[in-house]
Amino acid sequence: MSKTSYDPGIPKRLPFTAWVVAFLVAISLIAGASRLFRGSERRSYDKSPAIGTVPEFHFVTQDGKALALQDLLGKVWVIDFIFSRCPGPCPVMSSRLAEISKELKKAKDVRLVSLSIDPEHDTPDVLREYAGHFGADPERWIFLTGPKEQVQEFTTKGMLQALSSDTKDPANTVHSTRFLVIDRRGKIRVIRKLDEPELVQKLLIDIGNLLREPDIKPSAP
Repeated sequence: MSKTSYDPGIPKRLPFTAWVVAFLVAISLIAGASRLFRGSERRSYDKSPAIGTVPEFHFVTQDGKALALQDLLGKVWVIDFIFSRCPGPCPVMSSRLAEISKELKKAKDVRLVSLSIDPEHDTPDVLREYAGHFGADPERWIFLTGPKEQVQEFTTKGMLQALSSDTKDPANTVHSTRFLVIDRRGKIRVIRKLDEPELVQKLLIDIGNLLREPDIKPSAP
């Protein structure tokens, strides 16, 4: 029996032009799928309404630099209210933001902000030392202080957070343990409590949702 060179299990070789056409079609399909993915990703954001608006402020960072609301417009940021002599929840709150900061090393448009509600003690030098305990990157995690009256007004009237300070005994100071998530326009969009289960994961999701919102030119409130 003579052998034949034809094996029906092996496909015939395609002409070069057919390979070129197939390649171009594949590239087109991949590009189309990529556009669809980006489009669906861009639309998949939380459309929850704003809870409030961050009022104008002028404070000082742990590096002694001036910071105003205008400097944060265009960024998504999370703010909490702490003080360095706090014997209770503040170290826990800062630990949570430290976890978030590690996850956001490549997120250029995100900031974490901790405002001291004990500004008479928490000078920039004190806050810089406190920030160092949590490995805070000053480019991403900002600690703020300022005149006491301005801090109190901003916290209670502007951000509607609890604050009852006791300068003689800091342990008796009552303050908010909430985290407020702010969008690129300076709108308060989400408020999370310290004792919420899976707090860090929830805040990361909140931040991601706001980052995926359509770009809107920021404007001062």
